[in-house]
Amino acid sequence: MIRDLATTYDDARCETCIIGSGPAGLTLALELAARGRPSLVLESGDVGAGPAQDLSSADIVDPAVHDDMSIAVARRLGGASNLWGGRSMPLDPCDFEPRPFAQGARWPIGYADIAPYYEAACRYATCGQPVFEAPMPGVRAADDDFAFESIERASNIPRMQKAHARALAQSQLVDVRLGASVVDFDIADSGAIEAAIVVGGDGRRRSIRADRFVVAAGGLESTRLLLIAQRRRPGMFGGGEGPLGRYYMGHIIGEISDIFFRDDRFDDAFDLLRDGKGSYIRRRFTPSLALQQEHGLPNICFWPIVPPIADPRHRSGALSAVALALSTPVLKDLLLPEAIRIRHVGPHVEWPPHLRNVLSDAPRMAAFLVRFVYRRYLAAERIPGYFIRNRSMRYGLSYHCEQSPRADSRVTLSDTTDRLGAPRLRIDLRFSREDAEGVVRAHQRLADWLERSNIAEVHYRQPEAENVDAVVARMSHGTHQIGTARMGATRDEGVVDRDLRCFDAPNLFVASSAVFCTSSQANPTLSIMAFAVRLAEHLAGVSASKAEIRSEIVHAT
Repeated sequence: MIRDLATTYDDARCETCIIGSGPAGLTLALELAARGRPSLVLESGDVGAGPAQDLSSADIVDPAVHDDMSIAVARRLGGASNLWGGRSMPLDPCDFEPRPFAQGARWPIGYADIAPYYEAACRYATCGQPVFEAPMPGVRAADDDFAFESIERASNIPRMQKAHARALAQSQLVDVRLGASVVDFDIADSGAIEAAIVVGGDGRRRSIRADRFVVAAGGLESTRLLLIAQRRRPGMFGGGEGPLGRYYMGHIIGEISDIFFRDDRFDDAFDLLRDGKGSYIRRRFTPSLALQQEHGLPNICFWPIVPPIADPRHRSGALSAVALALSTPVLKDLLLPEAIRIRHVGPHVEWPPHLRNVLSDAPRMAAFLVRFVYRRYLAAERIPGYFIRNRSMRYGLSYHCEQSPRADSRVTLSDTTDRLGAPRLRIDLRFSREDAEGVVRAHQRLADWLERSNIAEVHYRQPEAENVDAVVARMSHGTHQIGTARMGATRDEGVVDRDLRCFDAPNLFVASSAVFCTSSQANPTLSIMAFAVRLAEHLAGVSASKAEIRSEIVHAT
């Protein structure tokens, strides 16, 4: 059921109250329902974008390195899935291992603890089967320093509220309330959460009581709610010097080089392809754990992309048509989330030279657009982007790299408040030059491996001495919000334990990428869903045990 809080409020206690209706919140609610357990989902926004969005505004210390909150979060049904490009891949086993690049990060679980839940996560993400490797028969590399078998999958329906519309509308166990902004908690002396304080669309404050609460409001908004609780009780979550709000990570992304394939088999293999497992896939180059440990490399992936589409010197009518579409007011909002769109074309596009490219290359451009529109909007398996092959086999080499955890990269509460009176966040995302040096070392090792394997050459877009500066210049993120409520073995190490339960609040859980101890090379969305499925299994088991105990007591009396 999906209803408005202001018109349907009742004060009955619920079993599980989930705060947020994004990928984590809806996956958790649907998985609990599949296990026969009810939940109440509180969503601050409405079905579409609306005035609730301004409640996420924040004080950003350096706007040059962090996306504006208007494009970094979405206060509406479906949450951040409305901003998601659909890239689906798991964390890697190496992410959970001690590595020089991620010093100070220690997961209280291993890869084997989360791996079984990716199958269900793929189902909720609508990205096909949980297959994340695609060998190339008959092709061998010089050694195992890098691999080209790793793949990412594409979500066919990224917006969760659309992918699961029927289940959400018809389920008697999933109760979604819109216009329900959680601004605080009532906390018992024991640390248990007695109620969530919620402001409805009518402006009234209400208390929602539950056996347990799960904060699934995205990385930053989830952390904000915990910081508000900590402000009232300064000793919670390790206190002011504890882990809450610290170790804020995103990803280091960009292109500083081009790749020239020597063999058209690789030119073909790195296209966006259907693998027969239910979605489009894209192949990536990834370093081995041994290479990461030996050379202090980050976990990073690389893949070929088309030349920069905003630069009309590529003289491609198809690329210019994409650039123009991504700068057209009506179309741009339909094609890509704003943060991704800006990374592709920037804030402004020069129309005249792109129009000349379109007119001079009209036949090929028209054929490309017909195929792309069908695959993107009409086919059952949705293509997540575009890759245009060329006879020179020259492409940009894109990288997607983890950011090292740093205690001084953090979020705190600001002195300013939103219109509901809740403190805003102060965001101080910090990248380090050492991270950029790690990215460049990874490029060097990849270039050597590609040369040894006779696969490709890497040509830098600037003098090699300027590579680190080129990476630093591109360091900016904000849509992947990781690490600010990290997992830990003890309350000194983390905010939540291995079951995502807060150490200082026994009935409060956190389901978001904020609990990740490292950021991996992977987009976090699929893993957020996997952790939500794992949490649902845990909570359903606890509820069943309590029900059995109550039944035994009743039977005995």
